[in-house]
Amino acid sequence: MATIESGSGTRELAGKRALVTGGTRGIGAAVVRGLLDAGAEVLTTARSATGTVPEGASFVTADVRTRAGAEALAAAAQEVLGGVDVLVHNAGGGRPYEGTSAIPDEEWQEALDLNFLASVRLDSLLVPGMRERRSGVILHVSSAAVLTPVAPFLHYTAAKAALENYSRGLAAEQAPFGIRVNTVTPGRVDTPGGEEAREQWARLDLKPGAVNAADTAPLGRDGRPDDIAHAVLFLASERAGWLTGSNLIVDGGEFPRG
Repeated sequence: MATIESGSGTRELAGKRALVTGGTRGIGAAVVRGLLDAGAEVLTTARSATGTVPEGASFVTADVRTRAGAEALAAAAQEVLGGVDVLVHNAGGGRPYEGTSAIPDEEWQEALDLNFLASVRLDSLLVPGMRERRSGVILHVSSAAVLTPVAPFLHYTAAKAALENYSRGLAAEQAPFGIRVNTVTPGRVDTPGGEEAREQWARLDLKPGAVNAADTAPLGRDGRPDDIAHAVLFLASERAGWLTGSNLIVDGGEFPRG
């Protein structure tokens, strides 16, 4: 699949204002580049400025794990963009434990705050503006790990499963106001965050160990950040104008459906 590079897009999102959480590396950075290339004005965020902000995007540090962080980010989006037409929830993650009994309460709460409640809180702050304009796109980034949950990551996959259920319900609620809500579910993608999680898994010496998608996916390779970004850009565009409440699984065919 072609890499998203500056100047290669159709400008189909010209005039749109987009907010992307977790947009300084991996999938998030690819999404930011794609939105910029499609003509959108983009604000992205992370807990720190340790990543690389794609050229052309605005950046603000924010911690979306808390209500106060979500409120600060919503205020920044209003100040920088004047409103949000496309909201991409990409911030997320989790680290493995030896089993469910080893996952402490605070880690369950951390997983819920980052992978689920961050979206709920930020949506609640930005949906009213979309409803007033009677248009908007909200995209939640989940994980194909939800399809085959394993004990070491159960706090993470449970939070992502909640996100998917919430996304479908929000889609039904907001459809009459012209707001489309969809989920993108990546499989194993070659990203810094994914590599960190796999290294942590390896140090626990758990079985079965992490595998390459090249060994298991019908399409024979790991995903790339741009694979997911292309899916996000499609759902953000008018080409997906009759899609809401959907979950687009982008995994090379690796995980079971149904």
